[in-house]
Amino acid sequence: MSTTTLIVVIAVVAVVVIALAVTLRLMTRRRHLRDRFGPEYERTVQQEGGTRAAERDLRAREERHDKLEIKELPAERRREYADAWSSVQEHFVDRPEGSVAEADDLVARLMSERGYPTEGYEGQLRDLSVEHGRTLDHYRAAHDVKMRSGGGQATTEELRGAMVHYRALFEELLTDQRSR
Repeated sequence: MSTTTLIVVIAVVAVVVIALAVTLRLMTRRRHLRDRFGPEYERTVQQEGGTRAAERDLRAREERHDKLEIKELPAERRREYADAWSSVQEHFVDRPEGSVAEADDLVARLMSERGYPTEGYEGQLRDLSVEHGRTLDHYRAAHDVKMRSGGGQATTEELRGAMVHYRALFEELLTDQRSR
């Protein structure tokens, strides 16, 4: 085998190995994002119009989230929040729209105390999506009903559903006490 042929074979093998390594890395990164974000991964792909843009957005969310100081709540504060949630639920019978607004406020206060920024609904979604992507649809549904209820456009059944949705996120935020 001539030197030129040997160099060509080595170059081809090197290119194939590099291509395989890059492909494997992309597949691993994609699997990580799918696992971490759950249904939010597909939603972002649809919203961004493609996998590349979506994955770039999701990685940016991870980087932002890594800079947050998400903290654990002491047991006493968790009990206080649980009691506050019970109170919000009790008010539902007499004033459903007010209870939904209270639930939204309570979720926002809990987020804030845990260390999540609470400026703007879209920002909340981005920040929550990193650790709570599987619960985000609950938050979206609850928020939608809350927005419609302000104009009297939500039925009592929709308001009840919003409370269930808020409770799903609330409980996850309250019980997910792993410090990051």
